[in-house]
Amino acid sequence: MDIKKKILITGATGFVGNHVINYLLKNTSHDVIASSRSIDKAKDFSWFEKVTYVPWSIGTKPSNTLYNDFHSPDLCIHLAWDGLPHFKNEEHIDIFFKNHLDFLSTLIDQGLPKLSVTGTCLEYGMREGELKEEMPSEPTLAYPIGKNKLRIALELKKTTIPFELDWVRLFYMFGEGQNPKSILAQLDKHLDENKPVFNMSAGEQVRDYLPVEKIAEVIAKLATHNEGNGIINCCSGVPITIKQLVEDHMAEKNAQIELNLGYYPYPDYEPFKFWGSTKKLDELLKD
Repeated sequence: MDIKKKILITGATGFVGNHVINYLLKNTSHDVIASSRSIDKAKDFSWFEKVTYVPWSIGTKPSNTLYNDFHSPDLCIHLAWDGLPHFKNEEHIDIFFKNHLDFLSTLIDQGLPKLSVTGTCLEYGMREGELKEEMPSEPTLAYPIGKNKLRIALELKKTTIPFELDWVRLFYMFGEGQNPKSILAQLDKHLDENKPVFNMSAGEQVRDYLPVEKIAEVIAKLATHNEGNGIINCCSGVPITIKQLVEDHMAEKNAQIELNLGYYPYPDYEPFKFWGSTKKLDELLKD
């Protein structure tokens, strides 16, 4: 049986944070400490009365009691990040990176024993095909550059202060609470409004998708391992074209809409075909 732990979740009111908290409350006996910028927003979530809530805006100068202010958690699942979905915003590289490093370093310096941080598949850069954790990071966009800088800084910090570290590289996701500009959210809106046509790219680009509920489960299970796992891909390992993703979603909803393929150009900041290897993830979760 797992030892009961106090788990701090940053970015609690975000897309992934909400689902991680719901997973932990439903499937474990761990105590959840939730944190985000706005308590007013947090009060709208079903989990609010079931957690210990600590409002905090990352970028605020950390205090010398920060770890105690968060009730001395046994681990922190760090989901917070600024400036999304603006991937090219240069503030990711200096301002956001520094703010998050200061926050996490302070927690570690004051006693945090384990940290789990979500990274991004975009850290692999413009590489195509199956992406494996041992591949070098070659990010080209400001957002993954900032994230990768944070990972490198935390790994360097491990050489002077002992703590366990997970770096969970998220691929693509969908589900309740997703960004309204994401493709399946836009598709659902068109279907709900009975629009006759859905404009999209040609749809032949290949990606790796998981439902957000599965991503939340993976993050929670990895974080509650006592050992740090380093870089882990959080992905399905199953390549799928965007066109097939859209068609499968319509079939699941028993809905039809004309797809206007080729209306939008392909994005210039992502490889055309890539997906993640699940070999390491499967090994870690096999128990």
